[in-house]
Amino acid sequence: MENFNNKIAVVTGGGTGMGRELVRQLAKEGCHVAMCDVIEDNMLETYEIVSKASPNVTITKHVCDVSNEEQVNRFRDEVLSEHKTETINLLFNNAGIGGGGSFVESSREEWERCFAVCWYGVYYCSRAFMPAMVASSEGHLVNTSSVNGFWASLGGTPHTSYSAAKFAVKGFSEALLDDFRMNAPHLGVSVVMPGHIGTSIAINTGKILNANSTGTSIERSDEEMQKVKDNMIKLGAPVHNQSLDQIRDIIKERANSFKEDAPMTAAEAATIILDGVKENKWRILVGEDAKALDKWVRESPEDAYNISFNLEKRKEEGD
Repeated sequence: MENFNNKIAVVTGGGTGMGRELVRQLAKEGCHVAMCDVIEDNMLETYEIVSKASPNVTITKHVCDVSNEEQVNRFRDEVLSEHKTETINLLFNNAGIGGGGSFVESSREEWERCFAVCWYGVYYCSRAFMPAMVASSEGHLVNTSSVNGFWASLGGTPHTSYSAAKFAVKGFSEALLDDFRMNAPHLGVSVVMPGHIGTSIAINTGKILNANSTGTSIERSDEEMQKVKDNMIKLGAPVHNQSLDQIRDIIKERANSFKEDAPMTAAEAATIILDGVKENKWRILVGEDAKALDKWVRESPEDAYNISFNLEKRKEEGD
């Protein structure tokens, strides 16, 4: 797919970060876009930005929790209806959250919530939109995995739910290479593996996980925050004398820092992804850190989870 002009794309998680930038850049190239997000305010902001910048293409917005198959199927029906089409050309399974870091300590609810968004969101959306892609003259499926799809750690910190989901996304995408070649040769597939990108995933994760049934944000209890503090101490953080409110502030600061201090912006990442699709790359590493980590893990798979390995590689990276 050499260009996106007059194509129809579906982007999940379009409210912020790479999702917003994918919507913006696709529209700028003349692509009609349907986006969804579970946080409506974020999506409305994207919609206003993109509609003003690209008034000559059709942009539609849809509230959808991609971990819910019923909502995903409704989203698909809305897209096909509002775009007056029976086919789509591009599906970007971009939506994701964190959480469920420890299989031992994290709650089952949080673990399964993260896994459901990051894996079942990809599966449900792929299932829902596959007939419309197969019916198109050309199409491309783009699944966002992560460096945690080939390295299941954060440098010694447990990262079990997210990593399990992202490994699943990577394996699913690779398996589709033969499936499409045999049964839908006009379709392409790419698995995207970003490193540290400046997005709001940490902030949005907090909003989604710490919300009641009406979507209203709620603050973590002191008991939950004490567990967070204990884990920080285990990892060597000097927070022994910090109050629980101070721990809350530290977490918020880290979430903001993750976005603001990243080595690559969401806009730069989206450009790399779209260029990779145009070049029909099935494997798209995003960021120099992703490329370096991929090389390290491939060269030393037995050492990839040793603390000494992590420290050595961080030193080499100048971290």
